[in-house]
Amino acid sequence: MPAAALARKIILPGGAGLVGQNLVAILKRQGYRNLVVIDKHEANLAILQRMHPELTTVLADLADPGPWEQHFAGADAVVMLQAQIGGNDPLPFVRNNLTATANILQAIGRHAVPYTVHISSSVVCSVADDHYTRTKRGQEQMVADSGIAAVILRPTLMFGWFDRKHLGWLSRFMRKVPVFPIPGDGRYMRQPLYAGDFASIIASCLRSRISGQRYNITGLEKVDYVDIIAQIKRSTGARARLLHIPYGLFRLLLRTWALFDRDPPFTAAQLQALVAHDEFEVIDWPGIFAVRPTPFAEAIDATFNDPEYGDIALEF
Repeated sequence: MPAAALARKIILPGGAGLVGQNLVAILKRQGYRNLVVIDKHEANLAILQRMHPELTTVLADLADPGPWEQHFAGADAVVMLQAQIGGNDPLPFVRNNLTATANILQAIGRHAVPYTVHISSSVVCSVADDHYTRTKRGQEQMVADSGIAAVILRPTLMFGWFDRKHLGWLSRFMRKVPVFPIPGDGRYMRQPLYAGDFASIIASCLRSRISGQRYNITGLEKVDYVDIIAQIKRSTGARARLLHIPYGLFRLLLRTWALFDRDPPFTAAQLQALVAHDEFEVIDWPGIFAVRPTPFAEAIDATFNDPEYGDIALEF
């Protein structure tokens, strides 16, 4: 890309999370140098700042209007990454997925930012009905109704560097315990998406400025949950024994856990979504966005054994 294009300001609301950490690394490799990350998670933002000290980072809650909006002035693009994924309290889902989105859209309109990439979720097409699903559907519709030039991307379950909630948390838990529980037979089909591939798709959108479309970005390989766990065990060298537990008991244990943890990494609602038997549309995203898909086993190995980001990512 021309040097002038690489110097344009890109705003990443919620950019200190899983996708944002991967996206910043990829955009920097491609030569982008004017990135502004706005996030309310102080620890995650500190990790991002330590790895990329030249970035502009802003600690702010996007659900509250404030000085963070000034950073949208002169911006060339926005990548909307903020999202509440887990938890049992409905209020954070409303604030992070709906209220924050309304504030960001106002800032985009006020400062006439010409292009937006909105990160939705495959759950908007899911049979699940929970706080996350309902607010993500509402969030996507807000973007679609806003009239801004935007592309909407709907990724499936993601994993990769800096994964605090999904496979990353499972791997950390597996290394700490002698027995790793699996609900039922574990034969729950997933279509996991490597965050590195998804970040490359976002970067492709920033170059092409494709807009007015909604794309289901689904992992190309169908992998059962129990096989995902087995691959993590192989890649990390964890010694935990995999133990199958009846679904009902597993659900009861999660509900009990939630009584002592206000923000559990895995909830009963997520367990229900796990066994919902959703199968999402697979499109030719490698061809549409000119991105080489990383094979699942290779991506898992890169996630936990990456020589550049592996050790830092495990702190996430």
